[in-house]
Amino acid sequence: MISSHTVIVLHAHPDDEAIFTGLTMRRLADAGARVILVMATDGAAGLCQVPLSRGESLRSRRLAELERACDLLGVARLEFLGYADSGAHDGPYQAGTLGAAPVTEVARRVARIADSEGASTLVHYDPHGIYGHVDHVQVHRVGARVVRSLGLAGYQATVDAAALRAGPQHVVRRAAGGPKDVGVPAFQISVTVHAQGPDLLAKMAAMATHASQVETAELDPARFAVTYGREWFVREGEPGAIDALVAASAGQAAEVVLGP
Repeated sequence: MISSHTVIVLHAHPDDEAIFTGLTMRRLADAGARVILVMATDGAAGLCQVPLSRGESLRSRRLAELERACDLLGVARLEFLGYADSGAHDGPYQAGTLGAAPVTEVARRVARIADSEGASTLVHYDPHGIYGHVDHVQVHRVGARVVRSLGLAGYQATVDAAALRAGPQHVVRRAAGGPKDVGVPAFQISVTVHAQGPDLLAKMAAMATHASQVETAELDPARFAVTYGREWFVREGEPGAIDALVAASAGQAAEVVLGP
């Protein structure tokens, strides 16, 4: 039963949760799982796509966007680790950033949350952090350590590299500066979650709340389902909540497509 699962979803920056796991989080919540989002950084080193209000910082804007996205995605608890965004560079990383934080320290904090919640499953990133950002790579290192130490079912959020090249422009390609070294080959993917209904609209709405980062063009209904209607995972260890979700939905409604 999916309702017996508590799932920890560990992400690097506000908006990552909607882009890479929004469908999965919403579907897990709708199926009765308890979804806990652990956000590692404030995202304050990102570029802002919209004007900020007087007295508003990018940090406060991104955290407010995150809270609205959590409501849309069915998050039962949001835990903010409080590290600063390391920025998109090769270092050195300033004290207080996730890039400078010891992996063991961050992993202990995440493990305490997972243990207190009685979690069965933890979601993080593939070893390249999907597209190589240091904060994403740190999330992988932390997540992999917690999965091993607590014996959880682990799922590495990733993208299908070939699908990314063949389909419409995905926001991760802009973040990475192109499709090179983004995601993994299809044969490495263990589980694919497809949009099956209102979860696709929930993902679109959650991405739209992150207006400081997600451009309006990314939300084009004519191509949104093709670009963002699948989420890919590499499983670590035994099957957990995401496999149970996919198994429970087998034979139900086909993938939803927005637009003509």
